[in-house]
Amino acid sequence: MTTTASKNRAASEPGDKPAARTSQARIRADHADGGARPSYTVIPGRGDKKVSDKRDAIMTAALELFVERGFYGTAVPEIADRAGVGAGTIYRYFESKEALVNALYRAEKMKFAQNVVERVNATGGAREPARELFRRLWMHMADFAVAHPASFVFLELHHHAAYLDAESHALEQRMLTLFAGVIVAAQARGELKTGDPRLMMGLVMGGFIGVIRCCMENNAKPAEADWTFAERCMWEAIRA
Repeated sequence: MTTTASKNRAASEPGDKPAARTSQARIRADHADGGARPSYTVIPGRGDKKVSDKRDAIMTAALELFVERGFYGTAVPEIADRAGVGAGTIYRYFESKEALVNALYRAEKMKFAQNVVERVNATGGAREPARELFRRLWMHMADFAVAHPASFVFLELHHHAAYLDAESHALEQRMLTLFAGVIVAAQARGELKTGDPRLMMGLVMGGFIGVIRCCMENNAKPAEADWTFAERCMWEAIRA
């Protein structure tokens, strides 16, 4: 919810234009498969695309600047300037810089889930042997890091704890619980070393981030052979 102060700040900002009014979106729920899973059709009102475009521009600019300068080193007017909007416009979409970074964090986490977790689950997931599951998980993470470098750096190379809200923490917890469950199941089958699943996740992510850091420091893009070599080394470290 936008505060009164935020509205005033937005209204008084030089160069800021009133946000386009949008008509009420109409949602139709069609209960397919016996009503078990409703599907939704959203019919946008006039001006919705303009609103979406501005919000997306703000999110993209914030991601770039947070990666370049960090959260605390980035000011709201700088985000507005990069996004090509008035500074007050940002407060029409986000109550504060903290609200913006949390929305961005959740959006990038979901992008990671769609590009990595869902791709793993689509072809077997936790049901397949741990060796093949680990190989595919590692390579899908590599694909994500190469295709979305800013997203990966923002998610994994920044310290977010100081400003993440309850919703962002809950999303992170759900993802950790998911991965921990896969590890526990593989340990029960005797495929992975016994030990704290979260510690094992930390070891794997530490190795993965190490590959990224090495390439960033040498201004080089990881080759497929590099990813394959690193994956084999990490597998040897965690397999039973």
